[in-house]
Amino acid sequence: MSTTLGFKIKDCGYSYIVRNLSQREQKLLKTVFLEADEDLKGYLNTEDLKVAMVSLFGYKPSKSEANQILQHYGHTRDDEAIGLNLAEFTDAMTPKVINIDEDEEIRQTFMAFDSHCKCFVTGEDLKKVFAKIAPHMSSHCLEMIFRELDRDGDGRVSYKDFDFMMKFDCLT
Repeated sequence: MSTTLGFKIKDCGYSYIVRNLSQREQKLLKTVFLEADEDLKGYLNTEDLKVAMVSLFGYKPSKSEANQILQHYGHTRDDEAIGLNLAEFTDAMTPKVINIDEDEEIRQTFMAFDSHCKCFVTGEDLKKVFAKIAPHMSSHCLEMIFRELDRDGDGRVSYKDFDFMMKFDCLT
Protein backbone atom coordinates (compact mmCIF):
# COMPACT_ATOMS: atom_id res chain seq x y z
CA MET A 1 0.00 0.00 0.00
CA SER A 2 1.20 3.48 -0.72
CA THR A 3 -0.22 6.95 -0.66
CA THR A 4 1.02 10.45 -1.31
CA LEU A 5 2.39 12.55 1.47
CA GLY A 6 3.42 16.19 1.12
CA PHE A 7 5.31 17.63 -1.81
CA LYS A 8 8.76 17.18 -3.25
CA ILE A 9 10.39 19.95 -5.25
CA LYS A 10 11.27 18.67 -8.70
CA ASP A 11 12.82 21.05 -11.21
CA CYS A 12 10.36 23.94 -11.43
CA GLY A 13 7.28 22.11 -10.18
CA TYR A 14 6.15 19.93 -7.36
CA SER A 15 5.51 16.23 -7.23
CA TYR A 16 4.08 14.08 -4.49
CA ILE A 17 6.28 11.99 -2.22
CA VAL A 18 5.03 8.42 -2.14
CA ARG A 19 5.22 6.63 1.20
CA ASN A 20 4.43 2.96 1.61
CA LEU A 21 3.07 1.27 4.70
CA SER A 22 5.80 -0.41 6.69
CA GLN A 23 5.53 -4.11 7.47
CA ARG A 24 4.74 -3.15 11.04
CA GLU A 25 1.86 -0.91 9.92
CA GLN A 26 0.55 -3.63 7.59
CA LYS A 27 0.66 -6.14 10.44
CA LEU A 28 -1.12 -3.65 12.72
CA LEU A 29 -3.93 -3.19 10.18
CA LYS A 30 -4.36 -6.94 9.80
CA THR A 31 -4.39 -7.48 13.57
CA VAL A 32 -6.94 -4.70 14.11
CA PHE A 33 -9.11 -6.09 11.29
CA LEU A 34 -9.09 -9.58 12.78
CA GLU A 35 -9.87 -8.28 16.27
CA ALA A 36 -12.73 -6.10 15.03
CA ASP A 37 -14.24 -8.97 13.02
CA GLU A 38 -15.51 -10.73 16.16
CA ASP A 39 -18.03 -12.91 14.30
CA LEU A 40 -15.33 -14.09 11.84
CA LYS A 41 -17.44 -12.94 8.89
CA GLY A 42 -14.40 -12.02 6.84
CA TYR A 43 -15.53 -8.41 6.55
CA LEU A 44 -16.23 -5.40 8.73
CA ASN A 45 -19.69 -3.85 8.92
CA THR A 46 -20.34 -0.30 10.18
CA GLU A 47 -20.04 -1.16 13.87
CA ASP A 48 -16.94 -3.31 13.32
CA LEU A 49 -15.32 -0.48 11.36
CA LYS A 50 -15.98 1.95 14.23
CA VAL A 51 -14.35 -0.47 16.69
CA ALA A 52 -11.34 -0.86 14.39
CA MET A 53 -10.91 2.90 14.03
CA VAL A 54 -11.11 3.44 17.78
CA SER A 55 -8.37 0.85 18.16
CA LEU A 56 -6.20 2.41 15.45
CA PHE A 57 -6.70 6.13 15.95
CA GLY A 58 -8.24 6.57 19.38
CA TYR A 59 -11.50 8.11 18.16
CA LYS A 60 -14.89 6.76 17.18
CA PRO A 61 -15.86 7.90 13.69
CA SER A 62 -19.32 9.34 13.16
CA LYS A 63 -21.93 7.19 11.46
CA SER A 64 -21.55 9.44 8.43
CA GLU A 65 -17.76 8.98 8.24
CA ALA A 66 -18.07 5.20 8.65
CA ASN A 67 -20.74 5.04 5.93
CA GLN A 68 -18.60 7.15 3.58
CA ILE A 69 -15.67 4.78 4.03
CA LEU A 70 -17.90 1.75 3.45
CA GLN A 71 -19.49 3.32 0.35
CA HIS A 72 -16.13 4.32 -1.14
CA TYR A 73 -14.04 1.22 -0.35
CA GLY A 74 -16.48 -1.58 0.44
CA HIS A 75 -18.89 -3.60 -1.60
CA THR A 76 -22.26 -5.24 -1.05
CA ARG A 77 -22.16 -8.77 0.31
CA ASP A 78 -24.43 -11.68 -0.53
CA ASP A 79 -26.70 -10.76 2.37
CA GLU A 80 -27.10 -7.21 0.97
CA ALA A 81 -24.93 -5.79 3.79
CA ILE A 82 -22.06 -3.55 2.82
CA GLY A 83 -18.67 -4.32 4.32
CA LEU A 84 -14.91 -4.16 3.97
CA ASN A 85 -12.73 -7.22 3.55
CA LEU A 86 -9.10 -7.08 4.72
CA ALA A 87 -7.76 -5.66 1.43
CA GLU A 88 -10.49 -3.00 1.30
CA PHE A 89 -9.95 -2.12 4.96
CA THR A 90 -6.21 -1.76 4.32
CA ASP A 91 -6.88 0.49 1.31
CA ALA A 92 -9.27 2.63 3.35
CA MET A 93 -6.98 2.99 6.37
CA THR A 94 -3.66 3.47 4.53
CA PRO A 95 -4.00 7.26 4.02
CA LYS A 96 -5.02 7.72 7.65
CA VAL A 97 -2.18 5.56 9.00
CA ILE A 98 0.41 7.28 6.81
CA ASN A 99 -0.69 10.71 7.99
CA ILE A 100 -0.15 9.87 11.65
CA ASP A 101 2.74 11.99 12.88
CA GLU A 102 4.55 9.78 15.39
CA ASP A 103 6.71 12.62 16.67
CA GLU A 104 3.69 14.85 17.30
CA GLU A 105 1.94 12.04 19.20
CA ILE A 106 5.05 11.58 21.36
CA ARG A 107 5.22 15.34 22.02
CA GLN A 108 1.55 15.41 23.04
CA THR A 109 2.03 12.40 25.32
CA PHE A 110 5.10 13.96 26.93
CA MET A 111 3.17 17.19 27.52
CA ALA A 112 0.42 15.18 29.24
CA PHE A 113 3.04 13.84 31.68
CA ASP A 114 4.82 17.21 32.03
CA SER A 115 1.76 19.07 33.31
CA HIS A 116 3.85 21.90 34.82
CA CYS A 117 5.80 22.55 31.58
CA LYS A 118 9.21 21.92 33.21
CA CYS A 119 10.58 20.12 30.12
CA PHE A 120 11.11 16.96 32.16
CA VAL A 121 8.99 14.35 33.93
CA THR A 122 9.48 13.39 37.57
CA GLY A 123 8.46 10.23 39.36
CA GLU A 124 5.54 12.15 40.89
CA ASP A 125 4.36 13.23 37.41
CA LEU A 126 4.46 9.59 36.32
CA LYS A 127 2.49 8.46 39.39
CA LYS A 128 -0.11 11.20 38.87
CA VAL A 129 -0.80 10.18 35.26
CA PHE A 130 -0.82 6.46 36.00
CA ALA A 131 -3.25 7.02 38.90
CA LYS A 132 -5.72 8.17 36.24
CA ILE A 133 -5.02 5.71 33.43
CA ALA A 134 -3.89 2.59 35.32
CA PRO A 135 -4.80 2.97 39.00
CA HIS A 136 -4.09 -0.71 39.67
CA MET A 137 -0.33 -0.34 39.07
CA SER A 138 1.69 -0.53 42.25
CA SER A 139 4.06 2.22 43.38
CA HIS A 140 6.93 -0.27 43.22
CA CYS A 141 6.18 -1.04 39.57
CA LEU A 142 6.00 2.66 38.70
CA GLU A 143 9.30 3.32 40.48
CA MET A 144 10.95 0.52 38.48
CA ILE A 145 9.56 1.97 35.25
CA PHE A 146 10.81 5.43 36.17
CA ARG A 147 14.30 4.18 37.05
CA GLU A 148 14.51 2.47 33.67
CA LEU A 149 13.38 5.64 31.87
CA ASP A 150 15.72 7.90 33.84
CA ARG A 151 18.82 6.81 31.96
CA ASP A 152 21.18 9.34 33.55
CA GLY A 153 19.84 8.84 37.09
CA ASP A 154 19.10 12.51 37.83
CA GLY A 155 15.50 11.90 38.96
CA ARG A 156 14.11 13.43 35.77
CA VAL A 157 13.09 12.02 32.43
CA SER A 158 13.97 14.47 29.68
CA TYR A 159 12.08 14.67 26.41
CA LYS A 160 15.06 13.00 24.73
CA ASP A 161 14.80 10.01 27.09
CA PHE A 162 11.02 9.92 26.72
CA ASP A 163 11.27 10.01 22.92
CA PHE A 164 13.87 7.22 22.98
CA MET A 165 11.61 5.09 25.17
CA MET A 166 8.54 5.68 22.97
CA LYS A 167 10.46 4.71 19.82
CA PHE A 168 12.30 1.76 21.36
CA ASP A 169 11.29 -1.53 19.77
CA CYS A 170 12.16 -4.48 21.97
CA LEU A 171 11.09 -6.94 19.27
CA THR A 172 13.91 -6.13 16.86
